[in-house]
Amino acid sequence: MATLKSLVFSRLVVGTNNIRALHVLNRLLSIRGTGHGQTKAHIEPRGALEQPVFSSSSIGTFYQDRPLLKNAFFEDPLLQKYLSRNLPSQVLGPVGADLAQFGQRIVEELDVLGQQCENSPPRLQHYDAWGCRVDRILTCSAWDRMKEISAEEGLIAAGYERTYGEWSRVYQMSKIYLYSPSAGLYTCPLAMTDGAAKVIESLGVTRPLEKAFQRLTCRDPQKFWTSGQWMTERKGGSDVANGTETIAQPQADGTYKLYGFKWFTSATDADMTLTLGRVADANGCTTQGSKGLSLFYAEVRDNQGNLNGIEIQRLKDKLGTRQVPTAELLLDGLSAQLISEEGRGVASIANMLTITRIHNTVSAVAAMRRIIQMGREYATKRIVFGKFLNGHPLHVQTMARMEVETRGAFLLMMEVCRLLGREESRLASELDFHLLRLLTPVAKLYTGKQAVAVVSEGLECFGGQGYMEDTGLPRLLRDAQVLSIWEGTTNILSLDVLRCLVKTQGQALEAFFTEVKAKLEAASGNQDLAPSVMAVDHALYKLGKFASAAARKAPSYLELAARDFSYSLANIYIGALLIDHAAWEGASHSDIYATLRWCERDLCTVASKEGSGCYNPETPNKDAMLVYEVSPLVTQSA
Repeated sequence: MATLKSLVFSRLVVGTNNIRALHVLNRLLSIRGTGHGQTKAHIEPRGALEQPVFSSSSIGTFYQDRPLLKNAFFEDPLLQKYLSRNLPSQVLGPVGADLAQFGQRIVEELDVLGQQCENSPPRLQHYDAWGCRVDRILTCSAWDRMKEISAEEGLIAAGYERTYGEWSRVYQMSKIYLYSPSAGLYTCPLAMTDGAAKVIESLGVTRPLEKAFQRLTCRDPQKFWTSGQWMTERKGGSDVANGTETIAQPQADGTYKLYGFKWFTSATDADMTLTLGRVADANGCTTQGSKGLSLFYAEVRDNQGNLNGIEIQRLKDKLGTRQVPTAELLLDGLSAQLISEEGRGVASIANMLTITRIHNTVSAVAAMRRIIQMGREYATKRIVFGKFLNGHPLHVQTMARMEVETRGAFLLMMEVCRLLGREESRLASELDFHLLRLLTPVAKLYTGKQAVAVVSEGLECFGGQGYMEDTGLPRLLRDAQVLSIWEGTTNILSLDVLRCLVKTQGQALEAFFTEVKAKLEAASGNQDLAPSVMAVDHALYKLGKFASAAARKAPSYLELAARDFSYSLANIYIGALLIDHAAWEGASHSDIYATLRWCERDLCTVASKEGSGCYNPETPNKDAMLVYEVSPLVTQSA
């Protein structure tokens, strides 16, 4: 107990301005380390004038030292090595310097603002003091400051200035990766802002959209805009083709008035939005299905600052992401401009989904990295059973497994960002295009699930403190849960993977095999990686065998296997990326060890599940029988 008191409390006090704590510090013991995370201490006798911490008790002097947030860039050797390996020297210097500086700003300024956003969630004011309907979303000053900082730091601009050519997206997403866990979820409006800018750029920055694009991508806090993404209606999220009921009425001046109900609109305090609607003809009739959907641009407020034909019905009460003002909106004559070809709305938002899914992936990996950084720091301060946590091999083993997951997810994230940068710089090969299309939904679905598992495991590293709201740790888990839901659930994205294969007539899968084989071939001479190379190569063989067999069966067969198939793609490609990184001359022993650990798993689960009959024709009926088994009491009653 004496050891614990002196160690943790002394560290706590050093970083505070607590006068009472300083008096206690004067009474605590000096500690000398004995190595391997263990300490020894002795108790000095109390002075005659010393008083106990509590007025009526001589005990209770222990306080657990909290984990300290440090510069996330300096605390992330994998990020540093990735940049050192891939970025040209003329790019690495300024990018590394900016990330280091930004990492420090997160510690000194942004993390506190993010916590304030969590503690002061948005409120909806329907009426002013005089009874007028105003529908104001009231956000805290920290949320407003996050918008200013996002502009100052170029968190969107960096992706469109393209100062660093094909590496501009890697630079931008690296910055958002550092920022995300401390952003108070301001990364949500940033994701949609980035997506809107991408759509406008891909459609062509015509005169009506020039102002919007400049504001979305500028660094001036006074001019910077954020964008919403209003796609979800009452009938469902991902099924926009059948779920969108919003009607667009043409106006004499060429604009449109939108009428409908948006059930879920994130970052409703945005300055503009992109949304889908069905254009009505002279008789008021619309075309159903995806062919009837068109894409519209609208500014949320008019020149007087009033809502532009919008009524905010209520704010959504969510499990997590409470910092983000998410609302139900009634569009009652929203003035908007058609920006896609009529009936080409779904195709026009494809680029937005690519960007927002990549942002989702970045947020997932960032959450994993943050919980590990805090957990390993805490393990040097928490003593249990006579040793620091990092002196318990089982604890370190658990964190090592979390680290392997996070490293794999990080490399997959960076691969997608790299491919996006090449595509936008017009350097992408046909193979790059196919890989970007295939890996974007794979990365999103896989890391979204990984984040929930790793962050949940990470909370255990703090024991009971991981469950206490005022530590700020539970927020990471609550907020992580949205990552597997937003921008398409795991099953929806798995089906999107299949659509990618069909639309490219198998070329995307061929590109996948080509790239994995190339990475394995490049590492074939490294004996340390031989077991990993063999494991990935064997998994690739099994995947190819499965794909060939599935192609000869009914579409329902591969649809039932879609989720396991997507997981197999992720496992195999991550294995190849880890091998590729570990074979680099600048790699460390830890890089090799992480690769070996990753490749010990079943990398091709779809082949294993096929062998056990999971996709046989009779399986769906058996699954339904299992899920909807009738209670014996109900059967007897019937």
